[in-house]
Amino acid sequence: MENKIRSLRMEHITKRFPGVLASDDITIDVGEGDVLALVGENGAGKTTLMNILMGIYQQDEGRILINGEEVRFRGPEDAFNAGLGMVHQQYMLVQNMTVTENVALGFKQAWKHGILNLAMVRDRVVEVSEKYGLAVNPDAYIWQLSVGEQQRVELVKTLSLGAKFLILDEPTSALTPQETDDLIVLLRNMTKELSIIFISHKLQEVKALSNKVTILRHGKVVFNGNTDDYSPGEIAAKMTGHEVELPKNCEPDMHGEVVLDIADLCVRGDRGNLALDKLSLAIRSGEIVGLAGVSGNGQRELAEAINGIRATESGTIRFFGKEIQNLTPYQVIGEGMGYIPEERNIEGIVPQFQLRENFVLKDVEKKPFSLKRLLRRKSIDENAVRLKDDFDIRAPGINAASGALSGGNIQKVILARELTRGAKFIIAVYPTRGLDLGAVEFIHQELLKKRREGVGILLISEELDEIMNLSDRIAVIYKGQIQQVLDRDDATRAKLGILMAGVKNE
Repeated sequence: MENKIRSLRMEHITKRFPGVLASDDITIDVGEGDVLALVGENGAGKTTLMNILMGIYQQDEGRILINGEEVRFRGPEDAFNAGLGMVHQQYMLVQNMTVTENVALGFKQAWKHGILNLAMVRDRVVEVSEKYGLAVNPDAYIWQLSVGEQQRVELVKTLSLGAKFLILDEPTSALTPQETDDLIVLLRNMTKELSIIFISHKLQEVKALSNKVTILRHGKVVFNGNTDDYSPGEIAAKMTGHEVELPKNCEPDMHGEVVLDIADLCVRGDRGNLALDKLSLAIRSGEIVGLAGVSGNGQRELAEAINGIRATESGTIRFFGKEIQNLTPYQVIGEGMGYIPEERNIEGIVPQFQLRENFVLKDVEKKPFSLKRLLRRKSIDENAVRLKDDFDIRAPGINAASGALSGGNIQKVILARELTRGAKFIIAVYPTRGLDLGAVEFIHQELLKKRREGVGILLISEELDEIMNLSDRIAVIYKGQIQQVLDRDDATRAKLGILMAGVKNE
């Protein structure tokens, strides 16, 4: 096979799982220097198709051709050897190993006579990082890194292993707007050397990067076209079957009482640094407060401290008048806290549990799901069927293992549970990460509905449009401190950008 991948074709690909036709006679073409955007709703079959291309799954029917020659990948190693590299939506990183050690796992050139030359791998990581402007610390442990930093590690790893054709599954879902802009510039420049398949729900990025777009719906190709010929709105309509209009919070102030009052909070990060430095913030009932900031400025530590996952050194967290700092997560849940976490696969669900079980994780001891310590299966099942339908969760059934779902559908499982369990307050950390536009529209409507019901919400997001559309007030965090809190009418992208960079408005 030639060293350069000039063309790639997946022809009449069909893949079946028990109860699901995941890929239904799909054909796609990618030429030299092309960026093909592969879009569709959550569960449309995008990731499954790419897993077939990478040899993770085997197709039941169809074939794959590279440079006109049919290939059959028995596993990911065959795909790597052919020059394909994939950055997965769910990161393939070992948490208790360093960045360099993770890259070394697949870096065969560094092994000689059974001995690993780790210095060679580290040099390669630094070289790729500097060449493409992907700042990573080669000596940092993965568990110490934010989600955005782990995404950069995945890119560095794939490029370090010599990929000539990149498959990117939601590569910007964890990146800040500036990081996203930088990545798009990088990927554009890389098309001089390689081709790209780009899976994304962010249609502005699809427009900015790709030259071709393929839309999947329920495992079938429903549209192929040139990206330049269609607006983001037109692509969204073809993807969902209807026009999508994201709601905005234009509702009057509910003048609620302060229900979450954080004062002078100090919390340490995983590296021993002071992640929160005397942070203070108050949120009222019936109010959405958006927390804007560049990833790694204390957002994760704040959410974990409120929910009892991380210890606080000093300061107070009052929840409906009661101090909850350093309570256990179980106790915080018992006080009425709802939590949509950043790490959905680790903190949001138990992957091996069925949908029906994950929906009631926090309420399994309460009515109507149990009575006198005995589970009431009928109530649990009825709840699961209702939530699966209401939140359009694409799964074979309520007995499916939650970890087997697509990333977007796992997010819907968490959202369905947290938005319907009667929480008195909700902390939503990147609630729409990895969701298609139709699902984003629905979740935004649900958050605004909770606001109208008098529920206070702390919305942590790096999507400025999401924060500006939904928030009553916007707090900007920088190096563990609140820079300023702006009313929604006073907040502009320019003002927020300056504050996020650490410059306080006088």
